[in-house]
Formats: sequence, structure tokens, C-alpha cells
Amino acid sequence: MAQVEATTERVIAADAETVFDALADYEHTRSKLLPSHFSEYEVREGGDGEGTLVHWKLQATSKRVRDCLLEVTEPTDGRLVEKDRNSSMVTTWTVTPAGEGRSKAVVTTVWDGAGGVGGFFERTFAPKGLGRIYDAVLEKLAAETENKPEAGTETEPGK
Repeated sequence: MAQVEATTERVIAADAETVFDALADYEHTRSKLLPSHFSEYEVREGGDGEGTLVHWKLQATSKRVRDCLLEVTEPTDGRLVEKDRNSSMVTTWTVTPAGEGRSKAVVTTVWDGAGGVGGFFERTFAPKGLGRIYDAVLEKLAAETENKPEAGTETEPGK
């Protein structure tokens, strides 16, 4: 078995703390970021970063559905790690500053792939497909966090 890896990234016009907080908010925000490939979303423990246990089904293709039960850790500032209890899949989200009021969000998923011919196709096509799914998540993350007022600042009605 060979390890399979899918990585995608996006620069977002919001500070790193705002972007990371949105990603780590499994209770309210995360479900809004997920495209139709995800279903049966449920926070089972926690809900804010470290210590969260979250469930979803990920339908990567018409025939491939993963039932995921993910334990969330925050090993370092700006990094969330989601380890699937049901498989070898590990997804790491990293958010770093990328200039004034901007951040870079990178998502990398790795898992132990199948062997043989099936494994060849998995290693060839799965990273591209999963990359497209996570591109959609990052697009929604950008829409959720960009152009939001900074904490403690309010805009006046009608402005």
C-alpha cells in the first residue's frame, strides 16, 4: 500500500485568526463550508477546535462514500488535524498570515491507498477529485470570512 496525498490551498482576504477560527468552529461555521459531497454532519463532542469529535459522510465519487468519525487536535497555532477513527485518513488544515489582512489556508489529506491496479487508479485520480472538493470548501471559507468587520468594530446601519 502506498500513501495517497491530496493538497490544495487558497489565499483569503481575511486575517489568519479569523480564518482559523471559522475552520475550528465545528458547531456553527464548519457545516456551512461543506459542499454537497458531505452529508450526515454531526458534532458529537466539543465543537470548537481541540477535543472536537465530528462525524460526516464524504462522497468522493458516485460509488465511493467514506463514513468519517474525526478527532480534532490543534498541535500548533494555526493548525487543525482531523484524524479519522474509521480509516487511515488524516486531514491537516494550516492557516498562516499572507500579508496585511490576508492569510493562506492549506489543506492536506493523506491516507493509505489500495494496492494493485485499484491502488494505481486511486493514486492517480483520488487526489485530483479530493482537491476539487476541498477547493470548494476553501471557496466557501473565503466567502464566509472575507470582508467581515474586525472584532470590536461595527458598521453603522445604512452605510
